[in-house]
Amino acid sequence: MGSSPNSKPKIVRGTAGYVLEDVPHFCDYIPDLPTYSNPLQDNPAYSVVKQYFVHPDDSVPQKIISNKDSPRGIHFRRAGPREKVYFEPEDVQAAIVTCGGLCPGLNTVIREIVCALHNMYGVKKVLGINGGYKGFYAHNTITLTPKSVNDIHKRGGTVLGSSRGGHDTTKIVDSIQDRGINQVYIIGGDGTQRGAYKIFEEIRRRGLRVSVVGIPKTIDNDIPVIDKSFGFDTAVEEAQRAINAAHVEAESGENGIGVVKLMGRYSGFIAMYATLASRDVDCCLIPESPFVLEGPGGLFDFTEKRLKENGHMVIVIAEGAGQELVSESIQSMHKQDASGNKLLQDVGLWISQKIKEHCAKQKMIINLKYIDPTYMIRAVPSNASDNVYCTLLAQSAVHGAMAGYSGFTSGLVNGRHSYIPFYRITEGQNKVSITDRMWARLLSSTNQPSFSIGKTIAEEKREEEANSHGPTHAVAHSAGQ
Repeated sequence: MGSSPNSKPKIVRGTAGYVLEDVPHFCDYIPDLPTYSNPLQDNPAYSVVKQYFVHPDDSVPQKIISNKDSPRGIHFRRAGPREKVYFEPEDVQAAIVTCGGLCPGLNTVIREIVCALHNMYGVKKVLGINGGYKGFYAHNTITLTPKSVNDIHKRGGTVLGSSRGGHDTTKIVDSIQDRGINQVYIIGGDGTQRGAYKIFEEIRRRGLRVSVVGIPKTIDNDIPVIDKSFGFDTAVEEAQRAINAAHVEAESGENGIGVVKLMGRYSGFIAMYATLASRDVDCCLIPESPFVLEGPGGLFDFTEKRLKENGHMVIVIAEGAGQELVSESIQSMHKQDASGNKLLQDVGLWISQKIKEHCAKQKMIINLKYIDPTYMIRAVPSNASDNVYCTLLAQSAVHGAMAGYSGFTSGLVNGRHSYIPFYRITEGQNKVSITDRMWARLLSSTNQPSFSIGKTIAEEKREEEANSHGPTHAVAHSAGQ
């Protein structure tokens, strides 16, 4: 999704090809707003800091690799506290909402938004919207205080509950207006951030002094621009437990095969990083890298070779990998009952079954164990590095809202916290580049085939079979020989 038709991106240009993709500010659509001194300058915790406030012109480059002739390129506004704020602490009525699926770190983000508002800025009125966007309609709210959120980061899930859908922009903004809310913190994935963008546009259309701030949440790490999303490190770490269990099972049986399915509907980052971290994986299959089952260079061929060499193997597969192969199977088996179809839609179960069928044909005895740790991974509390990351994301979001910025997402760009316009976060999906060094490192680690050669052979075989039904059958067949 590009920028909304209601507003044009804020672009600031400088010398040597410098481009700042700026984020909206109250001053863009509300004239003559009063400003106030930032309460942080009287905060004893900050008295040791040499530079209290971020310089107004500080920005962070999107691309950090350059050479002497490179243009300076696209930048984003650097996150952090500003000298002037656009809210008096006693006037702030903040609201926090979590949407979409669970992810490690949600409770940490909630906790740290509440604590940053209270401890840094003296804001006392913070509401939690219960049950995702739908909570705005149902008027489900709970009061959040530093005391009530003190221990929530030690638990998985979200204390506010979550839901998918339920997005009526007008109703949500009506509810924000009715309750006197003037800061909205929205934690969720790309769909949620698209919803947040619509909420911001409606608030701007009405001329309201309400800051709408997004904090990007996706366990798959598939949100563009940002270095990584919170919860990703924890997910990779937790995936190790499943891979380790699969490895133990595989090693302990004759021709043991451990299959682990990990999250990654469109992007294989968790599978790739878990594989690299583990070093026990023989084959990693992700949505970005198509694979084939049969023929030279196919998965079956590789499985047989690896079992002959080592006597066991571990396969990691992302949930979105091989979907075109799964859908072919579903189409050919659509006359089966509902439970049969459900089995085939799970790529982990599907590939496990395919390997078993192939090995049975080859008269190979195998012991295959399938592990799906998806919901165990999603539900754990965040680890140390994610807890720190969530803390900084939340504090950056609060600094931005207090400074009068709106319509932005708080995120890490090249190791620096930045404010990114909503339209950049929702414009596409971050995916593993299989022409990148990181994927090459994985192939080097696992010694798996790239499957591209096998795929070409399989495509030629399919074409040959298709041609064999036509008048050129003899020619096609002899060419295939």
